[in-house]
Amino acid sequence: MLLEGKVAVVTGASRGIGRAIAEEMAAEGARVVVNYHSNAAAAEEVVSGIIGRGGTAVAVQADVSDFAAADALIKSAIETYGALDILVNNAGTTRDTLLLSMKEEEWDVVVETNLKSVFNTCKAVTRPMVRRKQGGRIINISSVSGIVGQPGQTNYAASKAGIIGFSKSLAKELGSRNITVNVVAPGFVPTDLTSSLPDDMVRQTLAFIPLGRWGEAREIAHAVAFLASDKASYITGAVIQVDGGIGT
Repeated sequence: MLLEGKVAVVTGASRGIGRAIAEEMAAEGARVVVNYHSNAAAAEEVVSGIIGRGGTAVAVQADVSDFAAADALIKSAIETYGALDILVNNAGTTRDTLLLSMKEEEWDVVVETNLKSVFNTCKAVTRPMVRRKQGGRIINISSVSGIVGQPGQTNYAASKAGIIGFSKSLAKELGSRNITVNVVAPGFVPTDLTSSLPDDMVRQTLAFIPLGRWGEAREIAHAVAFLASDKASYITGAVIQVDGGIGT
């Protein structure tokens, strides 16, 4: 198994892509902290499923857009398992609307949830990883929208583009400590965040995807698990687009 003996924190792991990532990491041998914001029942369902398949996982509530809560999440993971090898920043939200109609709150909540949370958790995990001297893996989930943009998503695209710049810079800061920092940028994947898209918009997106279909959450999870493994030990500062070709 790719991640045998490793400890991983996955933020926003109670549903969608985050859930798939947590399940894939556990299937590859990692002990997983399933972070969630508010849906305790969904998080416990993820944990129960992992344990039922012979894996190890716990659910930990934290609003990672809050600095103190993110710090507490990382400390809880280390206290529970004695170490932390992998951090996956997946927590995210949308408030899609044209800039002409966008409220300040709609900007702020997206940037705080999607981008500030990445600062918060990375800030919390960096010192323990450095002190441990065993290296580490940080994988941040961006989006094809952060690369090519999307009408009605100036807030979302800005937050996801910010993740890319942040990760490239952090990769250069931590490379000498054998801590890699990479980005996975999904394309269109059926999740709660995309469920509200009208049918005509879904059809329009398909016309621009070279592979002719939306992706699956497990396909994103496979890329994340690879980057978290020793097989990706010489990859850092990279942006892996798992998008069916729409962002090329």
